[in-house]
Amino acid sequence: MASLAALLFACSPSGPAPSPPKPVAALPRPKPPAPAVPPTPATVQAINGAAFTPAAAAAPTAPTAPTAASQQTPDPVLIRAEVGLDRAGFSPGVIDGLAGSNARKAIAAFQSANRVTPSDQIDAQTWPLLIADSRPALQAYVITPADVAGPFSANVGEDFVKLAALPNGPTYVSPLQELAERFHMSQGLLTALNPGANLAVAGTRIWVAAPGAPAFAKGDVKHVVVSKAKDQVFAYGDDNKLLAVYPATVGSTERPSPHGHHKINGVAWNPDYVYDPAKLKWGPRSHGKFRIKPGPEGPVGAVWMDINAPSYGIHGTPDPTLIGKTASHGCVRLTNWDAQALAHGVKPGVPVDFVS
Repeated sequence: MASLAALLFACSPSGPAPSPPKPVAALPRPKPPAPAVPPTPATVQAINGAAFTPAAAAAPTAPTAPTAASQQTPDPVLIRAEVGLDRAGFSPGVIDGLAGSNARKAIAAFQSANRVTPSDQIDAQTWPLLIADSRPALQAYVITPADVAGPFSANVGEDFVKLAALPNGPTYVSPLQELAERFHMSQGLLTALNPGANLAVAGTRIWVAAPGAPAFAKGDVKHVVVSKAKDQVFAYGDDNKLLAVYPATVGSTERPSPHGHHKINGVAWNPDYVYDPAKLKWGPRSHGKFRIKPGPEGPVGAVWMDINAPSYGIHGTPDPTLIGKTASHGCVRLTNWDAQALAHGVKPGVPVDFVS
């Protein structure tokens, strides 16, 4: 294919759940104006017009040795495929064009659902299905005053004590982070698509991904399956129809996720988090019990789906790039956007089965 030039936090938030945000059927798609600081036109054209070829299939789609993500270059065909997967409900996690494990698992799940022999690689039979939605993979977007208004927080990493001290809670650290998450992208890809663009200035015109599966209505999801072996969450509707697949971080050896049959107790939107050393055997125990304010960069991200196993749930995460690549403290972690999508579709009582 042609190329273009941690363990995190534990579970169980606290407090009553605010009202859920209204689901959005699709991300905004303003008419593509000429960007004020445009990327090389060939870059956008290469992605929107990318096409799979047998010759591309002969090239390896994953690094043969450990390679830093910053040293890899996004692949136009894979970016277009990842957007197609996202739109179809087979989330690749972060759209980055780098052929990571989450993208490969999404391709395999998409192939299986479409009666194509699963291979976790794009092939001639899979490609037309991936681009059945003919809308461009990239869209132009004008940064709004709200995008840059903040408040933004200092980057304090995973330090619970410092997170608790943030005056506005664990909000995004920059417009770059906020915009990348809104459009399901890696910050690296957003930056690469918009060289020289000042993302902190309202009115700046940039290129972003155009993902977005149709939003669930409450009750659309009838059954959730958490696969520990695949690090994926499967959402099913009526007649056991597969509706969506999400990459996930599922427990750890030290604190494994639950086993067997459970159910959704309820959903908490924009949850806070209480660290209680009386209940937890890890973390800053000497600081006693304390609260971390709500925020998308908090321990459980933008939403918490409580299940009937004490202190366990399905929730968002402050770092979407680590989904499926690190361990958790027993809970099921999704990207914030995937967790929000799933949360819109479930009701209390929905079965959640943990399988090996």
